[in-house]
Amino acid sequence: MTQKTPRQSWMATLARASRSEIETLLGDPPAHDLLKAPETGTVMVEGRAGGAGRRFNLGEATVTRCVVRLSNGRMGFSYALGRDGRKARLAALLDARLQDEAEGSGLHQGVATLAAQQVAARDLASRKAAATKVDFFTLVRGS
Repeated sequence: MTQKTPRQSWMATLARASRSEIETLLGDPPAHDLLKAPETGTVMVEGRAGGAGRRFNLGEATVTRCVVRLSNGRMGFSYALGRDGRKARLAALLDARLQDEAEGSGLHQGVATLAAQQVAARDLASRKAAATKVDFFTLVRGS
């Protein structure tokens, strides 16, 4: 398994976050230009099945993307599941600000906290699912 870069990690966290969480992290949106206004389309989602992990087309998902440029020239990108154009725009702004280490140091801490909350929520959901697990087995008759 390949290791994610820091940018891949924060973009994944932002993609899973709700709009209100992103708004809270970003605060007042900085001045920016829209290079690509939020636009919605579909992407094919692939799944893996079986022990070998063969790929198959699971279905289509709706995705909204956006590209912005801040006044300092830094560009931000985002892809978000669903049709929420404002979320995609705010996530792109946050991506642009996070790329600037000096400005983004406080933001990095906020994204790390959000990522930890997402991991805790996934762990809780996994534990709840594991509690309902049923193990089937076959009894052998005779010798």
